[in-house]
Amino acid sequence: MAAPRAAEGRPRAGARRGRAGAPAAPSAPLPIRRLKYLLRMLERHPDHAKAFAEVIASVWADVDAISLFAEVGFAPRMALWNEFLGRLRRRLLPLSADTKDLSELFELLFPHEADEQWIAAVDDELLERLGLLFAGAPEGDWREEMRAAITVLVSSVRSAGLSGALRVRMDPQLLARRPFRNLATAWEQVEHALVENDRAALPGQLQYLRGLLDECRAAVRSVPDHLEEHGVSVDLMFGVEQMQARLRRVEDLLAVLLADHPQRELLRLVAALVAVVHDRRSIRTLFARHYSLLARKVAERSAETGEHYITRNREEYGDMLRRAGGGGLVIAGTTFMKFAIMAVGLSAFWGGFWAGVNYAASFVLILLLHWTVATKQPAMTAPALADKLRHIDSEPGLQAFVDEVAHLFRSQTAGIIGNLALAAPMVLVVQLAAWLSFGKPLVGAKEAEHVLHSLTVLGPSLFFAAFTGVLLFASSLIAGWVENWFVFHRLDSAIAWNPRIVARLGASRAGRWSRWWRDNISGLTANISLGLMLGLVPALLGFFGLPIEVRHVTLSTGQLAAAAGALGIDVLKHWPFWLCVISILGTGVLNVGVSFFLAFKVALRSRGIRLADQKRVRAAIWARMRRQPMSFLVPPKG
Repeated sequence: MAAPRAAEGRPRAGARRGRAGAPAAPSAPLPIRRLKYLLRMLERHPDHAKAFAEVIASVWADVDAISLFAEVGFAPRMALWNEFLGRLRRRLLPLSADTKDLSELFELLFPHEADEQWIAAVDDELLERLGLLFAGAPEGDWREEMRAAITVLVSSVRSAGLSGALRVRMDPQLLARRPFRNLATAWEQVEHALVENDRAALPGQLQYLRGLLDECRAAVRSVPDHLEEHGVSVDLMFGVEQMQARLRRVEDLLAVLLADHPQRELLRLVAALVAVVHDRRSIRTLFARHYSLLARKVAERSAETGEHYITRNREEYGDMLRRAGGGGLVIAGTTFMKFAIMAVGLSAFWGGFWAGVNYAASFVLILLLHWTVATKQPAMTAPALADKLRHIDSEPGLQAFVDEVAHLFRSQTAGIIGNLALAAPMVLVVQLAAWLSFGKPLVGAKEAEHVLHSLTVLGPSLFFAAFTGVLLFASSLIAGWVENWFVFHRLDSAIAWNPRIVARLGASRAGRWSRWWRDNISGLTANISLGLMLGLVPALLGFFGLPIEVRHVTLSTGQLAAAAGALGIDVLKHWPFWLCVISILGTGVLNVGVSFFLAFKVALRSRGIRLADQKRVRAAIWARMRRQPMSFLVPPKG
């Protein structure tokens, strides 16, 4: 009895294999199986089939199909934020079936993303049988609706192509034949030939229409090239994508109208519309797609700035140390100003505001003196490093990337050493001078004890340091965005040619003033935004009950030096002081590391670079560290 039971537990050979020993075909998707069952029932009962077809025909006659072909997948306005609000509404609010708009009913008919797959899987036999469902619908109706939809699409493309915002950014040579102006007339001629079934005139008119569509498509593709050179606008990029999608939709509808047997083309169109419907529901996809070019421009502008922060020889290394030392001197003064603001006892907001003004003024002064703050470097140098990843496929390219890593690490180390080497001693000198002049330090023992308590590694200082790294990265994004806005609106040209400015300064000085703003707008924005965020963000978060502070490595070092100057040399014998020293080391690593990591990730994504061979890159860097460890700290002699 054991053997028969074992046989029963195994599937039969016929169940596993089809005819002639071939594997059995996978079962059809559930919607197709249901559709076949419905068709079998209707085929067995012709009266029911006729009634069913009449219902479908009445529904088709009652709804507006033009919206399905001409509006599904497109925003009513060429504005990104209007589309965002529309998508948000569709996600939060249910759609109503009480409508004659077929585009809205279409979303209710195909609510699942998998619907596209089973529609595309419909075979020719099933497609032929589906004609039973639409037996009562006159064929001319859907063709008329499609022609009307093409008229709507052509009008939208023509209007957008002739609008000033896009037209002035297209290649003039591609507009020489006026493709957008002639598009509507060309379609009217094709439509007339289709309606009149003029087989003689149709091929030539259709060729002319498709030639114009190709010219329009080429003109639209030239807009991003102009934007990359003269500044990016996400609204314009959204409009470009909408025009390209409408041009593709025109081609799809023409393919259905011109097909001898349009069922298969119509099925492809329905599957494509289902995909578009579900793609349009995604808010993340919307912003990821349309902000990618802006992110790349921000990263590229940061990379251009970041090249100035990377040292590649001893002369540049020494210059970085000197500039970082100058930044440390200014930060020493910033430290005492912070203690002065705290001593006033302002409210949380105004205390944060004036602290932010203090930081921003110090950072701008460092910029204008051509000095540097080490923590500003990572967000700028990361895009420059990411650009080198394009060439790591070859061994020379990989070694060049490792060289760049060594240059960057060495430059960052020089910046931090230069900042701290002068910031801490200068604070101590000022504290000692105050002892000798006034008999007490500028920063007293009470404030010093508070510093030792707040900076200790046993508290949340390292978390605050990571949060500060996020703010450092955010300031670089703000700077890139503002510089892009400045270039896009051609404010440098406006300054150079403004009659009032020219009358007051003269043409040559106005030109120099214009170039100065063009060269420094990014740096000014980065430093001002960082300073204000360091002061205001903790105050604003505290309003919501989030006790988050900032920990900047150079400012924290100045505060600890002031505390040591107030408590005297004996503070070196106590463990709390060294806990703060350890915390400052961690603060420097997290300030730099978090800012660099975020900027590097944005640079990679905006350029479409995928670091697939990470093991190879890591192995090359480790090999360099074992073979030449000092190359990461000391520049080469040559």
